[in-house]
Amino acid sequence: MAVLALALLIPLTAGVFDLSVGNMLAFSLVIVSWFQANTGLNGFVSSVLAVLACGAVGFVSGLVVVRFRVDSFIATLGMSQILAAGTLYISSNKQIVGVLSPTFLEYGRKEILGIPVVVYYLVALALVIWYVLAFTPLGRHLFATGANAEAARLSGVRTDRLVWGSLVGSAVIAGIAGVIYGAKIGSFSNSFGPPLLFPAFAAVFFGSTQFKSRPNVWGTLVAVYTLAFGVKGLQLAFASGVYWITPLFNGVALVLAVALAARSGAVARRRRSLTGPSGAGAEPVPSNVRSNGALPGLASVEADAGALRT
Repeated sequence: MAVLALALLIPLTAGVFDLSVGNMLAFSLVIVSWFQANTGLNGFVSSVLAVLACGAVGFVSGLVVVRFRVDSFIATLGMSQILAAGTLYISSNKQIVGVLSPTFLEYGRKEILGIPVVVYYLVALALVIWYVLAFTPLGRHLFATGANAEAARLSGVRTDRLVWGSLVGSAVIAGIAGVIYGAKIGSFSNSFGPPLLFPAFAAVFFGSTQFKSRPNVWGTLVAVYTLAFGVKGLQLAFASGVYWITPLFNGVALVLAVALAARSGAVARRRRSLTGPSGAGAEPVPSNVRSNGALPGLASVEADAGALRT
């Protein structure tokens, strides 16, 4: 789920939603399983093909959002159903077990210094995304696009390309999540992927309220493990009949996270309105994000022209 949350993080910084990441994970895993079962390709080649296929789907989602001006919520929701159909077709609506090679599974199940190797994958991916968002012009432009797309565009930022690219990046990372998930679990089922969407969203929103008042990598990871511990604690508190705990907890957590994010955005806007302009003739850029998807209060970047052009 943590890798899937990082996939969601990228388009949210640009002010758009990607509701297809759960089905993208399942789509990636079914492609890896099908190639290893029917073509004899090794795990590495199968994984690369799966990630590339997910990237192509993300490209189509970006095309629909940017060129045809379809709301990202609707576009990616529709794409998630198309991915679900493709996954069902490839798998023939059956579980796929015993087809992943032992070498492929080793990369998901071995431990290094007593720590599961998947944790190292997560940390490496988080470090890359954190560096890009925090220390590169691309990251500043993504946050500026999410804060106020029109102001960013007038400052010279290619907002359409950034939105398009964020959806491709989200799809690629979700595809990587599917590969990692398959190497860890060792099988495919149609139940994999979609149930992880809501807790991943909750983690991103919770993380945005705890650090920097905007989507961020480390807040997201902290929220992922906080939610996981919460679910586990509730399961341990009930001796039996806990099948309803996980969806209930994830649903409540998502609602609370969005409410806290909206409240923090309102507080930030009120504070800026009280302090007034920061310089002669300057006006603060509103912190609400693009009207085509994200919620208020998640991006608080000041989109001044000087910072964007550096």
